[in-house]
Amino acid sequence: MTRPLISYYGDDFTGSTDVMEALASNGVETVLFLKVPDADLLSRFSGARAFGLAGTSRSETPEWMDVNLAEAFAWLKSLDAELCHYKVCSTFDSAPHVGSIGRAMEIGRSVFGETTVPLIVGAPQIRRYTAFGELFAAYQGRNYRIDRHPVMSRHPVTPMDEANVLLHLARQTSLSSVLVDNVALLGHTDPAEADILLLDVLGDRTQRAAGNLLWNQLRAKSRFVCGSSGVEYALIPAWRDSGLIGPAPVFAAAGPVDRIAVVSGSVSPTTERQIRHALANGFEGVTVDPVALSAQENASTITEAVDAGLTVLESGRSVVLYTALGPSADRGGELDSSTGARHRLGRALGRIQSELITRAGLSRAVVAGGDTSSHALGEMGISALTLKMPLPQTPGSPLCIAHGGVADGLQIALKGGQVGGDDYFSMIRAGGQM
Repeated sequence: MTRPLISYYGDDFTGSTDVMEALASNGVETVLFLKVPDADLLSRFSGARAFGLAGTSRSETPEWMDVNLAEAFAWLKSLDAELCHYKVCSTFDSAPHVGSIGRAMEIGRSVFGETTVPLIVGAPQIRRYTAFGELFAAYQGRNYRIDRHPVMSRHPVTPMDEANVLLHLARQTSLSSVLVDNVALLGHTDPAEADILLLDVLGDRTQRAAGNLLWNQLRAKSRFVCGSSGVEYALIPAWRDSGLIGPAPVFAAAGPVDRIAVVSGSVSPTTERQIRHALANGFEGVTVDPVALSAQENASTITEAVDAGLTVLESGRSVVLYTALGPSADRGGELDSSTGARHRLGRALGRIQSELITRAGLSRAVVAGGDTSSHALGEMGISALTLKMPLPQTPGSPLCIAHGGVADGLQIALKGGQVGGDDYFSMIRAGGQM
């Protein structure tokens, strides 16, 4: 097997497919596993040049990371890729007690035996930017500093109240850090020594400079890197310039299907608009009580939701089952009063979706919500994902092909809360042809 260009661990499932899209749409054959594969499953994808492992660390504690991330990184290290990437959300939302990026970097640094961990967060392709160490993200056509972002500054679990990436990280780790800002990158200034090295990415020139620095200089002393899918977007030009990859392939359109099922555990206003658009365009909605669905004894709630969804699908219409319609419907306080409720909610939505797919004979489906997707897919019997087609109009949430279980061959899209235009669900039903 040719040495892989890169391996990665995604801290949630939607972020993991974001990386797969960035790689595969640029000609890097990529497979994303939902858990560490056995030898037989791994051998099915022996031609891949990038291997991903979708995880849940964005919603986990540092203690969970100490055990589970260490094991995941050890497996990724065994693949002997040129680089290994710990993929985090491009909005960098995290906290010392949950989704700690700092703790993940400490673990990766230890497993790989590195002294320096390069960090790239900016990704202009998905409208994320870092300038002089501060993070900016787009929302509804405008760019906001992340601590003033209308959504991420009010995230229900990890609100972003600090735009300076390294100051934010300093709450999570005692590792030293240095910024290579936009000016230094373009001036080809040699970076100072530090445990964490943040590379600014504001536009095409700084992205290329960051990729070249990572591949041609830093890789020799640091195989472990952290960041958003901006890591891959920065590396692709460097790989192409080195003749390691060819031109981007052309993907055939997926084409429309008559009906799909969407399950959503997102409270994002972006998802709210998408649900409202879907309901006005041929979808029928089913509201599911998130507290009842997250209870220890939730079998009857799941059965009721499945029955309601099947009634819609059997009528020939698409269905969207949702636990909230925007931030005003957020019941996170009630969920957080019960240990593990958010995880149970995601798993229950996965069981609902699995039932709808198999019993209605669906060929395409959507799971909305980053944390929701992470826990839902574990209940669907899916072992791996590959790219069906990228969606240039909605980067970061491609249409994938599922491998394994009863969902083998299913076309599925995983959508983070902040991702996509208002017509996202209709677009998936239409196979990207809107």
